[in-house]
Amino acid sequence: MGKYVDGFILVVPEGKEEEYRKMAEEGRDSWMRHGALQYFECRGDDLKQQEMGDKKSRAFKEMAGADEEENVWFSFIVFESKEHRDEVNAKVMAEMNEAYQDATDFEMPNDMQKMAYGGFEAVVEG
Repeated sequence: MGKYVDGFILVVPEGKEEEYRKMAEEGRDSWMRHGALQYFECRGDDLKQQEMGDKKSRAFKEMAGADEEENVWFSFIVFESKEHRDEVNAKVMAEMNEAYQDATDFEMPNDMQKMAYGGFEAVVEG
């Protein structure tokens, strides 16, 4: 069986990139400490619609519902398996719940209404 990947599409408003990056670094440290194999936070750079013959792809900004003052981030975490993912995520969530149990005014630097998440089985690896 191949590896397992949790994938995220996030929309981060202009002016919140540094705040999001700092939060992502904390997340990276936690996931890696608890056993994730790899952790990536990727800020959109070239998100134009692509022509493929006589067809056009959807643009990432359109797909994510991002406006001109927002950028799309593509993030993913790699695990040994789905079971390993579940074990690591349980430890990370417990750590985060403890760390933020007293936070009453914490506001995410990304638009949670525009976030998408999914777990993916790696079928082809390189």
